[in-house]
Amino acid sequence: MKNIFIIAISVLLLSACGKKLNINPQQSVDENIVFTSDANIKSALRGAYDVVSGASLVGGDLQMYSELLGANGEITWAGTYQQPREIFRKTMLTTNSFLRDTYTDAYKAINICNNIIESIDIVNEGDRDHVKGQALFLRGLMYFELVKLFALPYSAGNTSSNPGLQLITVPTKNGEVSDANKKPRSSVEETYQQIINDLTTAKSLMEDQIGVYAGKYTAAAVLSRVYLQMADYQKAAQEANDVIENSGASLESDCRKAFNNSSPSSEDIYVMPVTPQDGSNDMWLFWSIGDYGARDGDVEVDQKQIDLFASGDQRLGWFYIDESDIYRSAKWQFQYRYLPVIRLAEMYLTRAECNARLGTSIGATADEDLNDVIRARAGLGAVSATVDNIIYERRLELVDEGQKIHDIRRLKQSVDGFQYNDNKLVCPIPQREVDAGNGILTQNPGYNP
Repeated sequence: MKNIFIIAISVLLLSACGKKLNINPQQSVDENIVFTSDANIKSALRGAYDVVSGASLVGGDLQMYSELLGANGEITWAGTYQQPREIFRKTMLTTNSFLRDTYTDAYKAINICNNIIESIDIVNEGDRDHVKGQALFLRGLMYFELVKLFALPYSAGNTSSNPGLQLITVPTKNGEVSDANKKPRSSVEETYQQIINDLTTAKSLMEDQIGVYAGKYTAAAVLSRVYLQMADYQKAAQEANDVIENSGASLESDCRKAFNNSSPSSEDIYVMPVTPQDGSNDMWLFWSIGDYGARDGDVEVDQKQIDLFASGDQRLGWFYIDESDIYRSAKWQFQYRYLPVIRLAEMYLTRAECNARLGTSIGATADEDLNDVIRARAGLGAVSATVDNIIYERRLELVDEGQKIHDIRRLKQSVDGFQYNDNKLVCPIPQREVDAGNGILTQNPGYNP
């Protein structure tokens, strides 16, 4: 059965209550009350999804940071906000409020998940595995998104010594931080192993169905990203193949139908609906223009990005020109649409790259995935299925979707004059968090208060 992960805060989420959970401020919630009944724990899970879908996280900023860090002359930050400009210029300050909110909101979601996991025996037995799987999935997802931004990449080596994240798996209750929460940063290797453990267990617990929560194929899709960052190509291919072969998702015949939809597209694996009541869409806010209710086009698409595409490539339909003759990304043109986070097309490209590197044909050959699937839909002829050609095709297919800097770093490329392992491509730990840690939480190299 096709599995689509829809973060839909306004709909029924394993609970009789259809109202949006108010979790702001999180510190004011009495966990002794929230986590003492089946209904309240399920409502808390809804709250975790609410945080994850916020603008600072999957609601747009995570994707925007990746594209700004990986700009490389293809896009320009033209907006007035200083915080994204710092990211674009690689001059980030430890007081950057955008990065601070991303970091703290991710740990807020993690803390909710920790509370749910600790209290899982209170949940009705028939729902217990599913609820625990959701919490583990969200925790693993948040740690993965954070480690990609706030630590050196896995490709930099020294994974056992390079600092990763604070791995907090014990909940904070009633605003009190226990000794178990006062932990130094774990290594990059330990962080990735925690992510894999969370996502693998989540996959084994979650259901195979269409719904408002993540399913096991959502976990498989994220695992494919994790293993790709680690250059574990066999496992990345296997997880991508699981999604392709078993999720029931299929590519839209017209690539333009993958975006700006009022309902999920057939290729959405992980998608977030944005409505006037729920959900955030910072990709629309900063990438679109005033004609569509956004700001005044903070992110401009430069000619270099357009020139990546061959004449006749149907994916050129993912761009439009505004009245000032500036290119814009049509992927994020409208506000109240379903916001794709992971598409099936990415899984085909991951499987193709891994098979090309390994000389295998897990699920299909690299040639079949590259040419018969991805390039055929774009209206293009066949090319040799080399690793370089597949990576180039990945750049085209996933343009402006938030994968740019992560691919640059795993592939050991340079961007805007910075090498893939340059400290300036690593976001600073928010100074407020460093100060609160009283020396326990170390800052990333190259940043001063």
